[in-house]
Amino acid sequence: MLEEVERWLIDRSWSVADRPLHRILAAKRATGQTVSVVLPALNEEATVGDIVSVLRHDLVLQVPLVDEVVVVDSGSTDRTAEVAAAAGATVVHRDAILPRLAAVPGKGEVLWRSLLVTSGDIVCFVDADLREFSSDFVSGIVGPLLTEPDVQLVKAMYDRPLGSAAGQGGRVTELMARPLLNMHWPQLAGFVQPLGGEYAARRTLLEQLPFPVGYGVELGMLVDALHLVGLDALAQVDVGVRKHRHQDGQALGRMAAAIYRTAQLRLARGHLIRPSLTQFERTGDNFEPRTYSVDTEERPPMAEIAEYQARRVA
Repeated sequence: MLEEVERWLIDRSWSVADRPLHRILAAKRATGQTVSVVLPALNEEATVGDIVSVLRHDLVLQVPLVDEVVVVDSGSTDRTAEVAAAAGATVVHRDAILPRLAAVPGKGEVLWRSLLVTSGDIVCFVDADLREFSSDFVSGIVGPLLTEPDVQLVKAMYDRPLGSAAGQGGRVTELMARPLLNMHWPQLAGFVQPLGGEYAARRTLLEQLPFPVGYGVELGMLVDALHLVGLDALAQVDVGVRKHRHQDGQALGRMAAAIYRTAQLRLARGHLIRPSLTQFERTGDNFEPRTYSVDTEERPPMAEIAEYQARRVA
């Protein structure tokens, strides 16, 4: 590990207990900054309501840390939107945001569009499939942005159990993202959960970043933020244990391919063929190939979008 990273682990890795809520709230009042929480959601009716309820109870009503909770529905076919609205979230459909630009499937697409329907100086992203959710996930990663003026982006770190096996979650992280980061961006080797979906950043940073439309968004954002603002502007906070719905092996393969492609584009912005990934499923006595396209499209920095510029002027 680089000496710079060893120092960063000491200076920029914290625990949620390092910043009690009263200290975070005092910093919010002193700086006048506002906080938006965004939940990208696709068919998460089983969990999204509980997450919104906890956030509103703990960080809106009891302690006024969060100014808005927005669920961006990315085309759910279940009751995700209704459950989220009933719990008190503002619900916006992905396709209703920037309608002149046809939406494409993908998590990064939803996060990118969310910048147009939120107003917070600090934007906090939280996955909508978390179980046994604690508001520490939000207060923990928002805290450094309110108390440390030079910090620009904060990732949550946590244990990720897989069933009853402690620490065995995050398979794409260990098999794909961590090797890529250690080999090509060793300054980022200190991040415990580089692909985690819980992170917060200043709007002034997010609006300058391109957003890979799919699962590569977290790795792309981390790499691009490193180059834009430097390692010392990045941080991580231990928030405990993350429990969520796990994907099957083939879905993880598709995620890994998108993440590899995101890294590839950042290593060499060449004219490459559109990649695909072939996987196999047993059908009777045979293995049938299934070929999937790999996300390659990226959205430009939001600061370049005319509608966003117009909103800022207004």
